[in-house]
Amino acid sequence: MSDVPPIKPVTPEFRAAQRWNLVWVVPILAVLIGGWLIYQNLASRGPIAQVSFETADGIAINKTEVRCRSVRVGMVKDLELSGDLNSVMVSIQMDRHAAGLLREDTRFWVVRPRVSATDISGLGTLLTGVYIELEPGAGSPGPTTFRGLETPPPTSRNVPGRRLVLTADEAGSLVIGSPIFYQGVEVGRIETRKLAEDGRQVLYNAFIREEFSPLVRENTRFWNTSGVDISAGATGIKVRTPSFQAMLAGGASFGIPDGLEAGKPAPDEMIFRLYADEDVAKNSLFNPSLKFLLLFEQSVRGLTKGAPVEFRGIPIGRVTNISFDYLPAGKDSRVPVLVEVDPALLHRRLQGVVEGPDAKFLSYAVDHGLRAALKTESFITGTLYVDLAYYPDAVAAELTQVGEYAAVPTVSTGLAQLEMKLTAILDKIQALPLDATMGTIAKAAEEAATTIAAARGTLDEINTTAAAARKMLDDPEFRGLPADLRATLDDLQKTVSSVGPDGTMQGDLLRTLDELRGSLRSIKSLSTTIDEKPSSLLWGRESSGNPVPRAPRRKP
Repeated sequence: MSDVPPIKPVTPEFRAAQRWNLVWVVPILAVLIGGWLIYQNLASRGPIAQVSFETADGIAINKTEVRCRSVRVGMVKDLELSGDLNSVMVSIQMDRHAAGLLREDTRFWVVRPRVSATDISGLGTLLTGVYIELEPGAGSPGPTTFRGLETPPPTSRNVPGRRLVLTADEAGSLVIGSPIFYQGVEVGRIETRKLAEDGRQVLYNAFIREEFSPLVRENTRFWNTSGVDISAGATGIKVRTPSFQAMLAGGASFGIPDGLEAGKPAPDEMIFRLYADEDVAKNSLFNPSLKFLLLFEQSVRGLTKGAPVEFRGIPIGRVTNISFDYLPAGKDSRVPVLVEVDPALLHRRLQGVVEGPDAKFLSYAVDHGLRAALKTESFITGTLYVDLAYYPDAVAAELTQVGEYAAVPTVSTGLAQLEMKLTAILDKIQALPLDATMGTIAKAAEEAATTIAAARGTLDEINTTAAAARKMLDDPEFRGLPADLRATLDDLQKTVSSVGPDGTMQGDLLRTLDELRGSLRSIKSLSTTIDEKPSSLLWGRESSGNPVPRAPRRKP
């Protein structure tokens, strides 16, 4: 133990610690980078837009992107149900550079695979997933709440072209996306379809591509070409079939009717009427500035709203309504028909004769025989039309006023006159003494039966005689009769020849005639003597001297 050296105490050395160490560089840089990233993230964020959809099918938080023309402009950050549980509110975090895309008329819709009669779209989302498409508007910026579209619009508002409004009485088969044709070439599409505020018309927003927009003029006519059009009229039955695409998805066409010059180019949002078919569109050149009533005493069955009004076969108007509301209640049983016409053709007939407003012209025309009549357009369908014509022999009538409309006199023609004639004929037939006539006919029938029976007996006798004659003709003795007749004729000819000038009998006859003439002369002389001297029968002629009476002869 003594060999171990003693431990010497160590005296500590005190020095000042260093205030900076390289070890702190890494966390400081991490904090700085994290702060910068947070700043950049916050600085790159734009406003949050709230978009409502009917369903969130395919939309996922932090996965579904918002794109504008295939460029990402935001991301879905949240999904929640609306307060009324009828829709889904989608919170979209917009990028800072895309904040200006949020405007009053900005549109959102979900791009997913869609197959319809007019289009197939969104097939690429089968691999990448659905996304929300944003179409920026042109309104003022600021709003952040929007109503999303359930179906994508057929064309983007950023695509240049002509946008028009079409109006129709019925929707027909035109739907969103239906094509619009010009001369059979697709030049545009139907973008929207909705009812007008008054509920009486259907409004279509139509888009015409920029390269075809000069084809649309102010006097252009649009018509429906959907499906197969089968119509029957005075010219027969017409069948018109459009393209296969129009048959499936519907369609419309446009053009300028023959005889019209192209008008000015149509501006955007111009309103056009969509006609039912091409014939109606091309026959719509008239200006229906004159409306009046027609009061018909006959049935108007077969006359419909829109039926043509013609003057000498030329369409000049149409029927606008058929209603008893135009007449005072209970005061008239006639059927009122309201029509609108273009008076230009009627004015042309009386050009230079009467000038002034339509009412004055119409009154003059009625005074000179203008009348309206119902005529049959097609015997197959029974449809009627209104025919205006001048009837010089019509009963005198004047233009009257019924409510706010003038009333043009009417005449009964066509089937109505035929019905009246048939009724008159039936009345005459009913007034005939049919019972007595039928009795006479029955008696005549009995006599005819008796006559027929007698005629049948006569026919039987004729048949018997014919059989006997046939039997006689077949008799061999009768067959030899011609030879006997020929021999008889030869004898007769010989006899006749003996009587001729060279015949023996001719001389005998001449001598006999001479003797007969001598006898006749003697008889004549005797008759003359007896006439002069009847006593000569007793005393003889004077040349014999004095006659001496002879004694009577004695009887032996």
